[in-house]
Amino acid sequence: MIRVVLVDDQALVRVGLRTLIGSEADLEVVGEAEDGAAGLMAIRRERPDVVLCDIRMPGTDGLELLRQVGADPGLAAVRVVVLTTFELDEYVFEALRHGASGFLLKDAEPTALLDAIRVVAEGGSLLAPSVTKRVIEHFGDAAPRRTPHPQLVHLTEREREMVAWVATGMSNQEIAVRLVVSPDTVRTHVSRAMVKLHARDRAQLVVFAIQSGLEPPV
Repeated sequence: MIRVVLVDDQALVRVGLRTLIGSEADLEVVGEAEDGAAGLMAIRRERPDVVLCDIRMPGTDGLELLRQVGADPGLAAVRVVVLTTFELDEYVFEALRHGASGFLLKDAEPTALLDAIRVVAEGGSLLAPSVTKRVIEHFGDAAPRRTPHPQLVHLTEREREMVAWVATGMSNQEIAVRLVVSPDTVRTHVSRAMVKLHARDRAQLVVFAIQSGLEPPV
């Protein structure tokens, strides 16, 4: 059973999400809150697998919730998905920096939202290649000074190369075709790099790569 906590200041949104999620046999809403402060209490109490969190809320907003979840070792297994009205909401980029596993539009198709919860619960991320490219463009404009990740020195050359390719927005399959290797080989290197860089998921790995200035060989 995948356990979910809902954090959104709009009661109607919470009701809709609770009804949708409650209709699935493998999903369960174990808590909900109307702001980040109450949301953090619910998260610490329930230790859910996935949190669906609005980014714009009065008081403690979604960014502060992300910061506190990320700073608490006891919540390392909790995955936070940002809910937003706008695909390119400026706060989305900050959310990714603070460890969000991706984001969903509030008007997403019900099946897409349910699938997203399952993907994130299994350790995946919600950054499609097209969205990743826009994230890259944003960071390219907003972060002129590169700050290499402190654990970058522990990566092998091959792992660094794979991380750089991940940051282009390519899937493992696409990277495998480009490098003429198997998808399993790509997956292995990417997984090892995530462990060494302490990346929660692929979304955070993309952010680390961009901030570190990693680029695939020409």
